[in-house]
Amino acid sequence: METDKYERLVPDVQLFVDRRCFPDWEIVKQRIRFHDLTFIVGGKSNYFVNGEKFTVEAGDIIYIPSGSIREAHTFKDQPMHSFAFNFTWLEPSDDTPLPFQTVTKNRMTTEIMDYIKEFAHVWMSKPPFYRMQARGLFQLIVHRLLANSYRRQTAHQDPRVNKVIKHIVDRYPEDLTIGELAKLVHLHPVYLGKLFKQQTGTSCKAYINRIRVNNAEMMLSAGGFTVSEVAERCGFQDVAYFSNVFKSVKGYPPSIAAKLRETDG
Repeated sequence: METDKYERLVPDVQLFVDRRCFPDWEIVKQRIRFHDLTFIVGGKSNYFVNGEKFTVEAGDIIYIPSGSIREAHTFKDQPMHSFAFNFTWLEPSDDTPLPFQTVTKNRMTTEIMDYIKEFAHVWMSKPPFYRMQARGLFQLIVHRLLANSYRRQTAHQDPRVNKVIKHIVDRYPEDLTIGELAKLVHLHPVYLGKLFKQQTGTSCKAYINRIRVNNAEMMLSAGGFTVSEVAERCGFQDVAYFSNVFKSVKGYPPSIAAKLRETDG
């Protein structure tokens, strides 16, 4: 999963329903202009999304992205109970779909249900600034689903790579080499390099530089250090090399981060 494109998304809930269906409940077939995220807590229903049938029951989560054709009917002998969120993104031009399957099973955690119940209380009682609070709670729900999905995708990452990553994060200011990292996990440097790139999509060196640059950016943004001081504290002995690496990672030179801090201050 590419995480960056979801970091900037801010949801705006248009409709929330604690849906306790009657036996003849249905959603009429139509194209939706919002995203539908529904948590099934009881009963059963048939959903039709772009012509494909999905039977959902307690414990399932259904996600229907904006632009889809949606239709639904509950089971007459097992009327559905669900919590449904219809939402858009605050940025009007953004219509990014979430990376969820139409129906997801076994992701209804106690934590998510607690957030849903708190959301329901806020949405129905409408205290001052309730939409802001509701938006924050719903974003927590989406965050937990995204984080759980990401963890499942990376669950099979080699423990030796995890150990190397932890070592890099803990000791990024030090002089780290592929040879020393390979010794840490008892592998040949060439094999570790291939394994690391296979598991992370980047080389050890590029990963080290990214960790160093991210920390350098935070130090420059916080103020109190010159560019050369930050370079040294983040593991770069050559300021010119540091500036080149910083610009290649961030798209702008480290001096810009320092100036932004001066402007904001």
